[in-house]
Amino acid sequence: MQPVLQDTDGQALAALAAEAVAAQLEGRPAPERVPDSAPLTEPGATFVTLETHGRLRGCIGTIEPARPLYLDVIRNAHRAMNDPRLPPVTADERPDLEVKVSVLTQAGGLPADTREHLVAALRPGVDGVLITDGERRATFLPAVWQKLASPERFVTALLVKGGWPAASWPSGLVASRYTAREFRATMPVPGRGAPRTGDGDRTGDG
Repeated sequence: MQPVLQDTDGQALAALAAEAVAAQLEGRPAPERVPDSAPLTEPGATFVTLETHGRLRGCIGTIEPARPLYLDVIRNAHRAMNDPRLPPVTADERPDLEVKVSVLTQAGGLPADTREHLVAALRPGVDGVLITDGERRATFLPAVWQKLASPERFVTALLVKGGWPAASWPSGLVASRYTAREFRATMPVPGRGAPRTGDGDRTGDG
């Protein structure tokens, strides 16, 4: 059962992620308060994405609910700051950091036993996609459609990300899809209160 989020819940999650990043940069503990909103304390799956002027600085998350939403966001915010694919986020980048929180729905199977079937089944701008062979896995959030607008390019890049041949569909590869709602926040300025947040962007049934 997925938590039912109001826009204010999503905005609170984005603000919490920004606060967690700020705390890490300042060398102080992450916020520990339990949210007043019940849905934020229910198990959920999130991704936290950090960008500066549109350039990726980190993106880490969970596909399956494993902990309360608010704790998942704090955990993923800290991990996104040290995305192993990129240099760690530094305090000098703080003024330009944008924080995005994607709240995922439960992943469901995709009827794709070939690459062509997967390409044909995708809903551009809506689907997040996870592919796995049981040992490796790779995923793209729905937001990636903004950079890879065609299903063909989307699938090619996802296969490359997972370390599979770009033009094939290896035996045993399984695909699933999910949707997400994205919420954004700018970093809080020291001494000036909470971060600014944005309304949720609906991608699918969110």
